[in-house]
Amino acid sequence: MKAVVLAAGEGTRLRPLTEDKPKGMVEVDGKPLITHCFDQLIDLDVDEFVVVVGYRKQDIISHYDDEYEGVPITYTHQREQKGLAHALLTVEEHIDDDFMLILGDNVFQANLEDVVRRQQEDRADAAFLVEEVPWEDAGRYGVCDTNDYGEITDVIEKPKEPPTNLVMTGFYTFTPAIFHACHLVQPSNRGEYEISEAIDLLIQSGRTIDAIRMDGWRVDVGYPEDRDKAEELLQENESAVEVTD
Repeated sequence: MKAVVLAAGEGTRLRPLTEDKPKGMVEVDGKPLITHCFDQLIDLDVDEFVVVVGYRKQDIISHYDDEYEGVPITYTHQREQKGLAHALLTVEEHIDDDFMLILGDNVFQANLEDVVRRQQEDRADAAFLVEEVPWEDAGRYGVCDTNDYGEITDVIEKPKEPPTNLVMTGFYTFTPAIFHACHLVQPSNRGEYEISEAIDLLIQSGRTIDAIRMDGWRVDVGYPEDRDKAEELLQENESAVEVTD
């Protein structure tokens, strides 16, 4: 599979860490956020990165050039920050088969391979990793509503009153059907074209969507304290590996 990495954001909430760099180049445990994404995706046998850049895009392009660890990189440009569905449409001409999508401000130590395997086994149109978060944090994310059988029936982006605390984590696999859904998305109350709305359109049209519970952890690095938390968890993981070795 190809892997799309969304890294066009400015990261205003991460200041002062982003005063002189784009969000994706903020370092966590000595590596830029994008490098953490690349490393996770390489473990999934990705054969090409498609990186969506925007704010201070040249900082990213100059750092990685046209490949990372032997995997080629293609860049697309999101000229205006109009949401994740809008960003995803910039890669449409480069994708002709199933692909992975990762948000470039997330650090994972989790079962991403389960998402890829489930979509391939079920021939689903989308699969994504979900986790339960504290209720007070749920409104930061795309929240998944479920029926009595635990099946996802609706996805709502950053609701003021979340119906559940089950949220999307920022790692997905899709078929090209997602692009048609993104073209149909209308701006949200925030004025953005939301990926959660595109996924909800797939659900309402009867497409097969798989949601996999996360085993492990992830940190959405939106604020400086999130960077510190991710760094702490990575260092704990490295220490545990050293002890095991």
